[in-house]
Amino acid sequence: MKRFFLLASCALSVALCPGAVHAQDLQKPVAEPPPPSTNPTPSDDQVQFSAATLEYENETDIVTATGDVRMYRSGDRLRADKVVWNRKTGKVVANGNIAVTNPTGDVAYGDSIELTDSLKDGVVDNMLIVLERGGRLAARKGTRGLDEVVTLNDAAYTPCAVATSSGCPKEPSWKITAVKVVYRPDKQRIYYKGAQINLFGLPTLPLPAFSHSVGDGNATGLLEPDFRYDRVNGLALAAPYNFALGPNRSLIVTPRVFSAALPMLQTQFSALTSLGAYKIGGYVTVSRRSDDLTTGGTALSSENALRGYVDGVARFQLSPEWSISGSLRVASDRTFLRRYDISRDDRLRSTASLERIDRDSYFAVTGWYVQTLRLNDRQGLQPFALPEIDYRRRFNDGVLGGKFQLQLNSLAITRTAGQDSQRAFASLRWDLRKLTPWGQEVTFTAYGRGDIYNTSDSATTAIASYRGLDGFHGRAIGALAVDIKWPFIGNLFGGTQRLTPRFQIVASPHTTNLDVPNEDARAVDLEDSNLFALNRFPGYDRWEDSTRFTYGLDWALDLPGLSIQSTVGQSYRLDNQPTLFLNGTGLSDRLSDIVGRTEIRFHDLFSLTHRYRLDKDNFAVRRNEIDATIGTRGTYLLLGYLRLNRDITPTIEDLQDREEARVGARVQISRFWSAFGSTVIDLTNRDEDPLSVADGFSPVRHRLGVAYEDDCLRLGLTWKRDYQNTGDAQRGNSFLLTLAFKNLGR
Repeated sequence: MKRFFLLASCALSVALCPGAVHAQDLQKPVAEPPPPSTNPTPSDDQVQFSAATLEYENETDIVTATGDVRMYRSGDRLRADKVVWNRKTGKVVANGNIAVTNPTGDVAYGDSIELTDSLKDGVVDNMLIVLERGGRLAARKGTRGLDEVVTLNDAAYTPCAVATSSGCPKEPSWKITAVKVVYRPDKQRIYYKGAQINLFGLPTLPLPAFSHSVGDGNATGLLEPDFRYDRVNGLALAAPYNFALGPNRSLIVTPRVFSAALPMLQTQFSALTSLGAYKIGGYVTVSRRSDDLTTGGTALSSENALRGYVDGVARFQLSPEWSISGSLRVASDRTFLRRYDISRDDRLRSTASLERIDRDSYFAVTGWYVQTLRLNDRQGLQPFALPEIDYRRRFNDGVLGGKFQLQLNSLAITRTAGQDSQRAFASLRWDLRKLTPWGQEVTFTAYGRGDIYNTSDSATTAIASYRGLDGFHGRAIGALAVDIKWPFIGNLFGGTQRLTPRFQIVASPHTTNLDVPNEDARAVDLEDSNLFALNRFPGYDRWEDSTRFTYGLDWALDLPGLSIQSTVGQSYRLDNQPTLFLNGTGLSDRLSDIVGRTEIRFHDLFSLTHRYRLDKDNFAVRRNEIDATIGTRGTYLLLGYLRLNRDITPTIEDLQDREEARVGARVQISRFWSAFGSTVIDLTNRDEDPLSVADGFSPVRHRLGVAYEDDCLRLGLTWKRDYQNTGDAQRGNSFLLTLAFKNLGR
């Protein structure tokens, strides 16, 4: 009898086991494999065993176990209604509700399993294998060799759900059918011969020889293809192929073929190490260049040239405090990314940084390089920022209970055909926050800073207020501030409202700003986010001096399912001397413009954010920005509107006036089908920008599409249209076909 137990335990090591299914029937059996026994096994030669009855026939030398037979050995689990072993012929047969789970978690079902007396190989009729990592294989017949390789005939594979949410059988979105399938558990890979992909039950794509991974690790093989059409490049096909160079490294090579342009090669190498991860990739092709069409005196070249783009990113955590990171983005010319629909950025920034962060300090050494993609910008005027050294440390004052923050900073900016500058400063800030017995929150702030600048070639900067003076110059900056908040809380409309008046005083002596260059404080705009800032310039190179009062009001209402938050404020400067702020920024006069923000949210169905700035003299809307979301996760509408009408000189201020509208929507047609679309419309005319030649309604681009997506398939068709020419990135239509078989391979 012990020998029978040993034979049965050997059978458990077979990863292929039968269950009651038909050929290529991918439906899930009703019966599930049993959990293992809680009692451990002493050795691989012993098996945990249970059955309702056990019979032994002396004449025929046959052992029969019946009635919910369960066996567990070395991580393998077997459940069957009946197990018969013929000791004379050496044949072992299991029948009835067979379910076998191997140590990796794969579950096999079948009508019957028959083992030879080698106890290492077997044959299964009408077999179904449910893989532990998702997916299932069904076959008319399956065999397992001595090397544990499973060979299936007349088989089918799918990772898709084969039952509805109510448990009713359904046809999977896609499956692979093949004359022969080989499953290698050791490699976690499936190999096909004479295969084809069936989409929605219809044969679509033949795959004479094909394989894919079914494991979680990195694997070599094809990734999802990309089909598209556009006016410039014609029909395009991309077929990425992943080369697994190890469990933590991969190389993806993507040939891209066009009907109206020469082919392009895309590569991407990525790796994960014990310290971090990095990824670098690029594109390379040969095509005609015409990236300076609007630059005077530049001839249009029709000669083919080598063009491309490199994109990389890396981050390594050297210790709990120290890290190093970087990114690289460089293009061969200014229109390559737009022409091939890779990116619409108008600047590319490469950076590298070494950082140390702990609980109370921060240290970083960072460098930047900027490549402009704007047709009329000179690359020689783009800065190299190398390096910026920034150190910050906070500590308690030890007396009053406040906190100090020390900052040391230096920056060197170099241009190949423009102004160069170097800057260094040291600052110390003290903040003390107190709550009064009446509930006011009072914050006292003291700030001091000393700067030194060195500037050369300042005459190359076109705007005088940005230049500074050549040579070394220093300045001292100081400020004292008091910020008071007084919240009032009460009941309203069955909810809670909070009304918080806020008042701030900032006093700062006169500062010689124009002696030093302005590199990082150019795009000035008063808004709710900087209304109460100590310095309302965005960078360090300009400092807002004099004494000012800032006052505002915050209001919030919280109801069941509804929340409203609103803030509004204004400032008044005591000094009547000319200010650094230009007309139109909202800060040029002693009394500033009025700024505010309102946010409304109703459950998850509606949200709205409105930002605005009103002219202090006539309440004209100088800034009007609205972003709204309406709908559910499946069906929603996105609305956006922006108008900057600040009457500012566009040749001086970096943030130019404009008006645009954005609309996006998605409609869930059925459970898996949806339609979507978006558009951006330029509404700018001469009222906002005197230099504009637009008529006030100029579409920039739009997108319309339809998509199908379920648990294992993504299918979509998108139509995009651009309305603007940028060099050889010409306006026109493009179509993108998306076909992704989820869970197929890596």
